[in-house]
Parts: sequence; structure tokens; C-alpha cells
Amino acid sequence: MSSRRTTGGRISEDEINELISKLQSLLPESRRRNMGRASAGKLLKETCSYIKSLKREVEDLSERLAALMSTMETDSPQAEIIRSLLR
Repeated sequence: MSSRRTTGGRISEDEINELISKLQSLLPESRRRNMGRASAGKLLKETCSYIKSLKREVEDLSERLAALMSTMETDSPQAEIIRSLLR
């Protein structure tokens, strides 16, 4: 992180702009395209929405994996491959 801080521990405007730019670069291109030149507030809302969608996706994949694992014999080659991938 940048060392440009104002007195009292506050973050400078330059550092906020730098952090906003970094945050926007983490969003997928499809989400950035819909935003154009967005305000910081809009960017934060979109980032929160994206994180929530990622969380739902992880939960869905976890449930699907648990269901798949429950249908396999625990010592099957397929189960061992899945376990090794998860390590």
C-alpha cells in the first residue's frame, strides 16, 4: 500500500483513488463494462454484489460436490482423485 497518508491516520484522496482503481480492476470485464466511469459508491455496491454471487457459487459447488461424494464408494478411484484435487 502507499505510504501517502494525511495526519491523524486518515487516508489521502490519492490513496482512495488508487484503491478504487485496484478494486475496479478485480471485477470481471463484463461487470466493469456495465459501470462505465462509476462513482466510488456504485463501485462498492457492484463489488459487494459480485462477492455475494461468488459466495453463492461456492456454496452451490460445495453442495454439488458433497452430493457427488455421497454417491461414491469412499475407497473408489474417483473419490480418491477428488480428494487429491481438494488437498
